[in-house]
Amino acid sequence: MAFECQESTEAFKNLAISSETNPFSSNSITENFELSKLALDCNPKKGISSSCSSKQLLPNDGFSNVWRSITDLPPSLISEILNYLDPKELGTVSCVSTTLYNIASEHQVWKEFYCERWGLPIASAPLGAGFSVEKSWKGLFVEREYRSKTFLGKYSIDVLYGHTEAVRTVFLLASAKLIFTAGYDSVVRMWDMEEGLSIASSRSLGCTIRAVAADTKLLVAGGTDGFIHCWKAVEGLQHLFDLKGVEKQNTEFRLWEHEGPITSLALDLTRIYSGSWDMTVRVWDRSSLKCTQTLRHGDWVWGLVPHDTTVASTSGSDVFVWETDSGTLLNVIHNAHVGNTYALARSRTGDFLFTGGEDGAVHMFEIINESEEPSVVQVATWIPHSGAVYALAFEFPWLVSASSDGKLSLIDVRKLLRASRRSLVKRVLRIKGIDQNNIEPPQRMLHGFGRNLFSVDVGADRIVCGGEEGVVRIWNFSQALEIEQRIHALKGIRLENRMRRCRLQIEMNSKGGRSDQCSVAAKKNPVNGDRNGVWHNKRRISSKGYHISFWPKGFQITML
Repeated sequence: MAFECQESTEAFKNLAISSETNPFSSNSITENFELSKLALDCNPKKGISSSCSSKQLLPNDGFSNVWRSITDLPPSLISEILNYLDPKELGTVSCVSTTLYNIASEHQVWKEFYCERWGLPIASAPLGAGFSVEKSWKGLFVEREYRSKTFLGKYSIDVLYGHTEAVRTVFLLASAKLIFTAGYDSVVRMWDMEEGLSIASSRSLGCTIRAVAADTKLLVAGGTDGFIHCWKAVEGLQHLFDLKGVEKQNTEFRLWEHEGPITSLALDLTRIYSGSWDMTVRVWDRSSLKCTQTLRHGDWVWGLVPHDTTVASTSGSDVFVWETDSGTLLNVIHNAHVGNTYALARSRTGDFLFTGGEDGAVHMFEIINESEEPSVVQVATWIPHSGAVYALAFEFPWLVSASSDGKLSLIDVRKLLRASRRSLVKRVLRIKGIDQNNIEPPQRMLHGFGRNLFSVDVGADRIVCGGEEGVVRIWNFSQALEIEQRIHALKGIRLENRMRRCRLQIEMNSKGGRSDQCSVAAKKNPVNGDRNGVWHNKRRISSKGYHISFWPKGFQITML
């Protein structure tokens, strides 16, 4: 390939403009284009003489004085080049020079980096004081990336009591600081995320509630009676939903077309998604409240996750990816697990699927859409549990799994991902040649439960889970963030003090060497009339086996 030729590389580095007064003239651009064409004809193979050289390409030595650095390029061109870098590379480039720092720090690609990981930040979300309109997208990204490390720090556990039987499902609505839970007692409960207090609970719905989903406008719950119970948000109500119907009438309604228990629910801006043991996934229009698509499977549906115009679902031991508008089946992963595939999660970009099953394993798959027929490739596998994995939740970069063994596993998947750009389109690609033996085990295991954790959710520095015990546990890692912030503040103060001392020392040394200072001190304090400023020691040898040495300001005893 042309870029492997060292001579052509040097030629490109030394491409110059023929006129210094008009560096962007059309003649010079044409000449440089011709030079680049010649450079592409260089033979990169060793042992074969090159058909061109940098001297032949650049007869005018004056050309080598122009465009020696990337900073000499137009800012718009530099911006296009920076589009191809990932966050770590972009941060490194910003440290090279002031020009690159200004361009890289304000680059719009930071918004894409942020949104593809966590979506648009919401002002009311509990994301800390740093999330304000005054912050740049780079500042938002760096702070959120820093916050993602808190799950390795200290935590506190809040236990929420109220359910009388096992908790089958939990849902964390971080933007409203609310938690929704439901289970065998047929009641949907709403909790304050910060205080851990019960806000409201619904009437008994007459069946086990196995799925709950919500956003700031709609709350849905599905149970074994086949109905989807829905509550519209009440405008002006602090906690959004009136579960008892006291504040406003006609905010509660039901949808029914499923012929079996509902096991999974999800929402997006325009649709409601429901999965059932009647072996179907149904897609509902939120405005008309009518079913617009029915996706039929060959076994019970356990889980589903939508993204854009596609929805992924698990049925039996298989995983399916559907196109929701046409109902076309795009991909199938056969026998993803030994036994049923109970749990399903998906990255925000939609390119990665995470599955958990009856065999206790957790798999990571990548959906590749480079060809007309998308393909699915398995990226990694973990076996962190001794029992079935019933639930998965993902918030970049953490994948959290809940199992029948009563444990939670936290897996950091950021090392399995890398950012890349092709055709100015942001994609996340699988690292080629991943060795399964080199995949790191879960970074953390959380214990302290009984058994059978049925549901888990993650967000806002918290992990929420529920299970057979009938209580809801919240693992709060916000304390770890505060501790880390204090540590970093102290490190910054120590570094600033160290730099200040170094500057003072440099200033003192610049005014005169230490030898000069010592000689001046000796002249001011002569010893025994010695005008040369030299300090002599007097040694007395004792017959008792030791030396006594006398100095101007003391003495020293040395054992023989």
